[in-house]
Amino acid sequence: MNEAAVVFVRGIIAFLTLLIFTRILGKQQVSELTFFDYIHGITIGSIAATLTTDLSSRAWPHWVGLATWTAAVWFLQWITLHSRGVAKYINGEPVILIKNGQIMEKNLKKMRFTIDDLLTQLRHQQIFDLKVVEFAILETDGKISVLKKSQYAAVTPDDLKIPTKYQGISTELIYDGTVIDANLKQVNLDRNWLDQQLKAQGINSPREVALALLNTEGELYVSQYQQTRRQATGFQEPNTNNE
Repeated sequence: MNEAAVVFVRGIIAFLTLLIFTRILGKQQVSELTFFDYIHGITIGSIAATLTTDLSSRAWPHWVGLATWTAAVWFLQWITLHSRGVAKYINGEPVILIKNGQIMEKNLKKMRFTIDDLLTQLRHQQIFDLKVVEFAILETDGKISVLKKSQYAAVTPDDLKIPTKYQGISTELIYDGTVIDANLKQVNLDRNWLDQQLKAQGINSPREVALALLNTEGELYVSQYQQTRRQATGFQEPNTNNE
């Protein structure tokens, strides 16, 4: 077997192994990237890359190393779920950077955070004036949570005593040209109803639809494929080639 074939086979093995191990570890790895997650994520990825391309050694020791790191991470996750003290030590704790409208310089230095870093994070939260901030907390995943002062908080319907309707989550009825029959059945509808709704919008087949969503008020949102829209409207994109 030549080297290219060996790399291909070992790459497939590494990919499937990472996929399985990631499923075992759960979505915590991608939802909350702490410093510890960052470190072992790089290490596991590095071992998988070596397993794929290092042809000077056998694949088996690299796979054992990959399994060992995954098992160690899973064990630490289990411990942090059952011990708050260990979780605090490994993942750290949230740190207050702004308290009662005042910047906590000592906490900034402790976290090696500059004022520019703080202002940048606040701008990501659409806050450009520090006077509106009551509290700002640096979370363990490196993001900042902000509590605005009450006089600057957004007014809600509850504040104005305005009754609201239930919104809920839209249901996918068509995805990538395929009708999701299970979802249709869940909302007590059928394909005849769906076909009528599509024809009312000038759509002949679900295969012309990239996405169709039904909200809780019974309104159907339909997005056709771009090519289908061009054919239906006769629209042609301008030629930008310089010839």
